[in-house]
Amino acid sequence: MTQAYTQETRQLGDDAPQPSGSRIGRLLDRLRNDRGLWRRGLVLAAIAILLALVMIFHADVPNRVGNLGSLLETFLPWLGLALPVLLVLGLVRRSASAVLALVLPIAVWLNLFGGLMFSDKSGSGGELTVVTHNVNAENADPSGTAKDVAASGADVVALEELTSTAVPRYERALADSYRYHTVQGTVGLWSKYPLSGTKPVDIKLGWTRALRTAVRTPHGEVGVYVAHLPSVRVKFNAGFTAEQRDASAEALGEAISHEPLDKVILLGDLNGTMNDRALAPVTAQMRSAQGAAGDGFGFSWPASFPMARIDQIMVRGVDPVSAWTLGKTGSDHLPVAASVDY
Repeated sequence: MTQAYTQETRQLGDDAPQPSGSRIGRLLDRLRNDRGLWRRGLVLAAIAILLALVMIFHADVPNRVGNLGSLLETFLPWLGLALPVLLVLGLVRRSASAVLALVLPIAVWLNLFGGLMFSDKSGSGGELTVVTHNVNAENADPSGTAKDVAASGADVVALEELTSTAVPRYERALADSYRYHTVQGTVGLWSKYPLSGTKPVDIKLGWTRALRTAVRTPHGEVGVYVAHLPSVRVKFNAGFTAEQRDASAEALGEAISHEPLDKVILLGDLNGTMNDRALAPVTAQMRSAQGAAGDGFGFSWPASFPMARIDQIMVRGVDPVSAWTLGKTGSDHLPVAASVDY
């Protein structure tokens, strides 16, 4: 009787399903057997792959229709916001396909911007510190803005969007800190060191919004350009209108290419990011101080919620040591600063 019971029990046990030996084994069994886990969320997976392709081939997005390529490149880092959204949607849908597909756009975004986001390249010191600030023509407190910028201790300060009525107020506020200065049209430069060879730069606008000068520092002369390229607009019926900005960028790049000094610094509001192909006439021959020695993206506009770095410090022949963004002033832009070594 006991033997019969044992045999019957063994036979019943042989027919019953046996649990896997580990949690990982059970998870792998589920992934193999739950076909819905892979079939769900295919649309989310396709969106993730498309997002990766857009980031990889952003330079191939045409500008013929509404300058779409430049618009995309201006806000390219913000495509990363779609990644956590797609991850949450994939988890809610319990879709292995959607979650796995996210590996590609995450890898692409980190390749493009991980160095800016997670690597602090800034150092200490620097033989020359420069600041550039679009002070806003409608700034209600020019004197306060000037004092805020001077408090940075910069050796050279560039200001853009100056008005004839505000210039005397900037000059008075900066006189104690900067012995030398020049104003050409709507841009100006204040320096602790002597200036020479100052002249306006024609960027094809019909009025002066750029200048060139030589700053004689204790370490040698450096050619300094200050520029305020035309604004761009996003219009419903025309898209990203930037033709005038693009023509001015080409003219500015041409002027810099003929600069006789080896050491060159460009300060200004270029109304475009380093990713924007339209600024290639300039960016192809100079380095971004923020990209080389900054911490984070260094967004400068709009000041209330910075979304893009359109205020640039670019160099040639000198080495960026650090780059940063200053605090809010009475302008709709944030001032940006950098220190360089010779």
